[in-house]
Amino acid sequence: MTIKFLATTLLIGLFSFLCGLFLPWWTVAPIAFIVSLVIPQRPLPSFLSGFLALFLLWGGLAVTADLANGSILSAKVASLLPLGGSSYALVLVTAVVGALVGGGGALTAAFLKKTR
Repeated sequence: MTIKFLATTLLIGLFSFLCGLFLPWWTVAPIAFIVSLVIPQRPLPSFLSGFLALFLLWGGLAVTADLANGSILSAKVASLLPLGGSSYALVLVTAVVGALVGGGGALTAAFLKKTR
């Protein structure tokens, strides 16, 4: 793991958390894009840094919210979705959705840098 990868991952996670306190959920994509534009990497490491940062952030936030209410809310929401009522599956789906958005934003920046 390189310093650029770790720095990009930490900065995407930190800025996404801070902006997530005040701005809509989708701001994680522009944040991943901007951080990956400032710290250029090849496409795969760029995607993985955005993916990992948002997977850990949204997964951690989902677990925290889930534990705060004893999994009552997540079990009810999971029963509405085809997840078999599993709160763990809902947390995983939440983390993967955030990770794909972050990875997509970071990957877009890497491809933009590559075309220049």
